[in-house]
Amino acid sequence: MGITNSNKVINADRIDCDGSLKVTLALTAAPDIISTPTDIALVLDRSGSMTGTPLTNMKTGAKTFIDIISQSTGGQSSGEIGSGSHIGIVSFADTAQQNTQLITSVSTLKNAVDSLSAGGSTNHADAFSKAIALFDPSSSNDKVIVMFTDGKTTAGAPPATAGAPPAPVAAAARAQGIVIYCIGLLGSDGVDVNALNDWATDPDASHVAVTPDAAELEELFAELAANISKTGATNIVINETVTADFVITSILTPSAGSATMLNATSLRWTIPQLGVSSPESAALEFFIRHVGQNPGTKLVNESITYSDTEGNVVDFPEPTVSVECDVVVNPEECPVPADLTIEGCSDSVVVDMGNVYLESLGRIIQMDVTIKNVCPGKRVALAAILTEVDENGMEYQRGSKAMTIPAHNFPTCRDVLVKCIKFVLPEDLDISGGSTQVMCNPRSFKARFIAHNIDSDFRCCESVLTL
Repeated sequence: MGITNSNKVINADRIDCDGSLKVTLALTAAPDIISTPTDIALVLDRSGSMTGTPLTNMKTGAKTFIDIISQSTGGQSSGEIGSGSHIGIVSFADTAQQNTQLITSVSTLKNAVDSLSAGGSTNHADAFSKAIALFDPSSSNDKVIVMFTDGKTTAGAPPATAGAPPAPVAAAARAQGIVIYCIGLLGSDGVDVNALNDWATDPDASHVAVTPDAAELEELFAELAANISKTGATNIVINETVTADFVITSILTPSAGSATMLNATSLRWTIPQLGVSSPESAALEFFIRHVGQNPGTKLVNESITYSDTEGNVVDFPEPTVSVECDVVVNPEECPVPADLTIEGCSDSVVVDMGNVYLESLGRIIQMDVTIKNVCPGKRVALAAILTEVDENGMEYQRGSKAMTIPAHNFPTCRDVLVKCIKFVLPEDLDISGGSTQVMCNPRSFKARFIAHNIDSDFRCCESVLTL
């Protein structure tokens, strides 16, 4: 069968600027379909949400799947599935039906696919039950269910009036040795990816593929069929490079083969053989950390390449993660520097540096404060109040400042870090040491902050009195 599935997933869709991610690469391989005949139940969603373009693209993908299996089993010239393999069609909406049995006629299979029309709810449990019933328990053929759906279960399971939930039915199929793959289209009903992972054969990353684009369905069906038809893979080499926004921090021992970090952003995973004598899966987990300076949606991998002796064609997904960096505001600019140059071998230099304005005859306190949960589009008024405390605990005003913090445009409420709020503290105001005035005497202060939103919808009540 070759590589029957490949996947790359990350464990979070949103991280902070210096946050970390776990990345999982996964492969599944299986023996040659000619030497290991396989019975395949193609289970197709025809619920109402499939109306129009999704149904058309699904039909095209399913027929491409049938053609590839026919070609790979040597039956293309006769219009049959060859080498002892079979395909059966099951479709489902409110209930499921066996549109064909496990047969070899390509034309009959395609006609069954073309006859499907969309309408009704989504009953996954009945779909699995009808697919399981296609298989002959006494047959030595490998057994595979390819489940395609674009929505959540809406019929045949609680709180519906009758039927069982789909998960136990899928589990019963796996217990019988049936391998389950799930293809999900993010349609109007909203695919439950967790449910697909629950139904499919482990590992999830190797047996579940989801796309938001109906135009990609033919490609997904074709890649699965092409890989089912090949032998397992040998001398596998995978080279992974993450983008410059990330570095690889650690690599876990893979379930098959070995993995080596080539540099801070690259690794290599090698597997001597996979799925040569029986279906087999492999997974590699590694951790990356964001080191870039800018927020936004970031592509995780810059490139990933695959090669093996059998020439399997493998495409890995390209996951992205939303990176959110803290909002930083500098309400007071630092002084503008003046440039000066000392020529080589000069013992001294005299430079006119212009004017400098008196800022301090004492010390400067510079404070940072974080304003919590500032929502998008809202400016904030911030006040800083500084007092000095004498030896008896009495407080004396040393200054206050009010400033406007500009609004941010992040999609959610954020913490805003306000930096470099400065207070100048003349030494002749030092009361911390009592009557003793000592240069650089320790001084005690208290700082208070008040913040509130400027952009408010508040309006005073207005009433009109008519006599």
